[in-house]
This record gives sequence, C-alpha cells and structure tokens, in this order.
Amino acid sequence: MEELPFAFRKAVTTFILGMGAFSFSGCGSAYYLFQAAQGQFMLLNHARPITEVIRDVRTPPRVKKLLEQIAPIKKYGELNGLKPTSNYQNYVNLNRNAAVWLVSACKVLQFKSKEWSFPIVGSFPYLGWFDRKDAESYQKDLQKQGWEVDFRGASAYSTLGWFPDAVLSTMIPEGPRALGNLVNVILHESVHATLYIEGQSYFNESLASFIADGLTRSYLIQTLGAESSEWKAYGESEEQVLILHKRLNEAYHQLDEIYSSKRSDSEKWNAKSKVLSHLKEEFDLKQELNNATLIQYKTYNTGQKEFETLFKACNFNWTRFLEKLKKLGPKSFPRSQI
Repeated sequence: MEELPFAFRKAVTTFILGMGAFSFSGCGSAYYLFQAAQGQFMLLNHARPITEVIRDVRTPPRVKKLLEQIAPIKKYGELNGLKPTSNYQNYVNLNRNAAVWLVSACKVLQFKSKEWSFPIVGSFPYLGWFDRKDAESYQKDLQKQGWEVDFRGASAYSTLGWFPDAVLSTMIPEGPRALGNLVNVILHESVHATLYIEGQSYFNESLASFIADGLTRSYLIQTLGAESSEWKAYGESEEQVLILHKRLNEAYHQLDEIYSSKRSDSEKWNAKSKVLSHLKEEFDLKQELNNATLIQYKTYNTGQKEFETLFKACNFNWTRFLEKLKKLGPKSFPRSQI
C-alpha cells in the first residue's frame, strides 16, 4: 500500500506555516504549495469522529467493523514501542480511489532522481497532488523535459504530527485483505511518528516497512488466528507483493550495472528495454516500468538484512529494537539520502 511521502507532508506545512511560498522563482512552486494546503484543509473540514461514523446508520457494516479495529491497532503498536499519538480518531470519506497522486522523475540512463527544493525543509525526490488532473499535467511537463516519470495513486496521507491525521476511505480496500492493509498503514505511519531522521528517506521508509510488516503479521495472527480468512488473504497478498518487490529490486541493480558500464547509449537503451519488457511480461503488469518506478523499490527495501540481524540481537523485542535505533541521528549517516 502506498503512503504519502515526507516531501509532500513537509510541503503542506511549509505553506500553512507561512514560510514564504511566493518567494520561489516562478509561480509553479507557489501553486504546488497552495494546492497542498488546500487539500489538507479539505481533509480537516471533512473529518468526522470515528465514534460518530460507527453510530451512523448510513455507514456500511463492513466499514463500521474495520473502524472498530483502529483503537486496538494503535494500542498494539504502543505495546510494541510505538509512540502514542492523537492520530486516527477521525474518518474522511474521499469518494475517490486515491488520497493523492504522486509524481517522481528520473534520468533515462541513470538512476538519478529529479529533486524539488523548498525553503527551510530542503529537497525531495517526489511531489504529491490532491487533484489528479494537476498531477497528470505535471507528469506531461516533466516528460517533455526529457525525464522518465512515475505516476501513481497513494492511499494514505500523513502530516507526521503537524495535524491530527484521519483514517481515509482510501485506506480501506475491498475484499478480505482490507483489515491487513489497514493495520499495516496505521502501523507504518506510527513508526514515522516514533522515529524519523531528516534527510534519510531510504532508512525511514525501509524501517517503517520492516516494523509495520512484522507487527501486522503478529497482530492478525494473535487477534484472529492463523486460520482466519483475513490473515490468509493478507498473507497471500503479502507474499505476492514481496516476490514482485524482490524482482523489481533485482531489475534496479541489473540496470544500474548496465548504466555504469562502458556500453554506448544505444546498447544501454536496448539492454534496458529487454530487462523491463521481460519483467512486465513475467508479472503481467499493466503499468509502464521505467527508472522512476524502479528507484522507489530501493527506497523502501534498503537494509532489511541489517534490520533483521538487529531485531534478532534484541531478542525479537520491538521496543528494545526501536530504543537501539533511536540512538541514530543525521550525523550517523555519511550523506543525505532523500
């Protein structure tokens, strides 16, 4: 499940806190921050207390049942070392299939992401848009400039504590895997609220995925049992996703080696086309694959073996694991990884 990247969260708050949106060169950045703030205010204005939504006779029984799980999910995270927050006490029905649409860009024969800079908060490798047409228009502009662009919807939206985050209707998919996905995204965001190191996207996202995936598995098994339809559906879906992510990560490293070689650009293009075509055919993927797509799987899947080793050394105790990691800071890393 995709979540809203930190770049967009901080862009929203930059505008809202009056950090000089119109000090950028050109009106594009000002408009981006304006639509981000406008979208955030829309969420705040449409949020309803979960207790009220559950009591509402118009709320579908399936949604009620899932919303009743929010408090136990948060409590489970807190018992395993995650920070208590005031998030997820409200619900917003967005009446669409994505909370925001994310746009990222990358060089065509090099894994180098485009960066967007904002005052105070720094540079980021992707932007999020509340309006799909705005995102599609921006995607086309980047493509005209020669960038390879990835465009996708994100189901989760978080401000990392700047505002009380709500449960969004987009966080609840159809089918028996809905509970597992809901558990995962809430715990993922709770990890960010517990530990987030500025300028280290690879570390932050990979850590949140590692912890949320582990806690989701244990939560579903402990609360529903290993034979429950919810656990089986989520487990099967997770297994398929892990296989795909592993292959996308492998393709990233394969192409990175090709791009770093002494081959001509024409040879690199041909090799790249074969790798991506084979991958798309192997998994029967509908979306187009490019460098901007693949580089994201490095962001969310870095250091998993190291996390596993530390978790084992902490006797598989999440609280102890997090306490060890909290000793890290920006200076613990040789360079920024946006």
